[in-house]
Amino acid sequence: MTEDDRTAEAHWQPEDVQRLRASLGLSQAELAERVGTRQQTISEWETGTRTPRRMSRRLLHLVAEASGFYDVATEDPPDQHPPDGSPS
Repeated sequence: MTEDDRTAEAHWQPEDVQRLRASLGLSQAELAERVGTRQQTISEWETGTRTPRRMSRRLLHLVAEASGFYDVATEDPPDQHPPDGSPS
């Protein structure tokens, strides 16, 4: 795992989980199934009661990356990057 991967995984705040789920049009139960956890856990992440642990952060990262949701390392939606691909 690269340093960029570790940095990206550390950025999962409650609003990030909410935005990812909403952008995918998934229920909490459906996102839970994708990352291999319970609906209750997704709810706890979204309210800030708990935070995703290491493997869950990695799985959220992979789901976000595969869906084109955003560049998890910078937390910017892909359409907000200049054409050269560098962060704005």
